[in-house]
Amino acid sequence: MTLTRQQFLRGGAVFGASLPLFNILPARAARRTIIKFGLDLTTDHPTTVNATAAAKKIKDATNGDVEVQIFANSQLGDDTHMLSNLRSGAMQMMAIGDNILATLVPTCAINNIGFAFKDAETAWKALDGKVGDIVRVDIAKTGLHPMTRIWDEGFREVTSGTKPIKTPDDLKGFKIRVPPSPISLSIFQSLGASPITINASELYTSLQTKVADGQENPLGNIQTMKLDQVQKYCSLTNHMWVGYWLLMNGSFWSSMPAEQQKIVADTFDAQATDQRAANQKLDASLEEVLKKQGMEFVKVDTTAFQAVLTKSGFYKTWEGKFGAPLWSALEGYTGSLA
Repeated sequence: MTLTRQQFLRGGAVFGASLPLFNILPARAARRTIIKFGLDLTTDHPTTVNATAAAKKIKDATNGDVEVQIFANSQLGDDTHMLSNLRSGAMQMMAIGDNILATLVPTCAINNIGFAFKDAETAWKALDGKVGDIVRVDIAKTGLHPMTRIWDEGFREVTSGTKPIKTPDDLKGFKIRVPPSPISLSIFQSLGASPITINASELYTSLQTKVADGQENPLGNIQTMKLDQVQKYCSLTNHMWVGYWLLMNGSFWSSMPAEQQKIVADTFDAQATDQRAANQKLDASLEEVLKKQGMEFVKVDTTAFQAVLTKSGFYKTWEGKFGAPLWSALEGYTGSLA
C-alpha cells in the first residue's frame, strides 16, 4: 500500500495534533500532590471536621491535583512520633498543639502562659498578629512550614477522678496527667501538683487504671475523648489557652508548585475561622452535656491560682526564657503579667 504525498501530510498533521495530548497526560500526573495529614483528635472533633472540609475544598479547587488525606485518632502515631515523621518527610502535614510543639520550638509556648488571656478572641488576635509573626519565623527555622492562622483548641480545664479541685491547695501532690510540654509541667509544678507526661493516645487508659488522678484539657477534648467516663469532677480553671498549628514539611512545601501552595494555604487559613467558631460553640454547650452524663462542675477563683504562680516566680522565669521582644509582644495583648 502506497501513500500519496498529500495523504502523508494529512496523516502527519493529525499525528502532530495529537502530540500535545501525549504530553499533557504525564505533565498532569507529575503535578498530582498527595498530602498525608495526621492529628491526634477524634473524627468528630471540630478540628478534624474542618480539616476534612478544607481537604475537600482543596481537591475541588485543584481539580483533584492536590489530595489531602486526613488521618485522625493518632492513626499515624502519637504527637511526638508524628512530629518526628513530619520533620523527616515520612509524612507531609500535621496539626499539633502549641504546648507540644514547644518541645521543638520553645517560643510556641508563649500563648500557653498561665491565665494570660481573658478570652479566645484575644489569643487569636495575638497569634494572627505580632506574637504569631515571631513564632512563625522560629517554626520555619526548624524546617517546618506553618499555616498563617492558628486553629483553636480552647481553654484547658482540670478534671479529677478522686476529689473536686477548688483551690491551689487541692493540687498539692495531685497526680495530674499533662501532655509532653515543658510549660504544662512548669505550671502544675509551680502550683504544687505532681504532673506526669502521657500522650493523648494513652490518656483514657491512664485515668482508667489510676496511673493519674486527673488531667487537664479543653471541654471539647474531654467530651470527644469520653473522659467523663473516667473522671468525676471538672474545675473550670481556664488556666491555659492552646491553639493548633497546622504544619507541613518544609522541603515538601517548597517542592509544591506556587499555585498549589496558594490554594492550600488560603484554604486552610480561611477554614480556621470556621474551626474557631465551631470549637467555641462546642465548648459553650458542653458543660450542660457533661453534667447530664454525670460530671460535676466546680467554679474556682482563678486569681488565687494566678497568685500562686506569681509567688512561685513562674512568670519571671518564663519571661526570661522567652526574651523581652516576645514577652513584650504578648503583653501588648494581655496587659502586664509578671
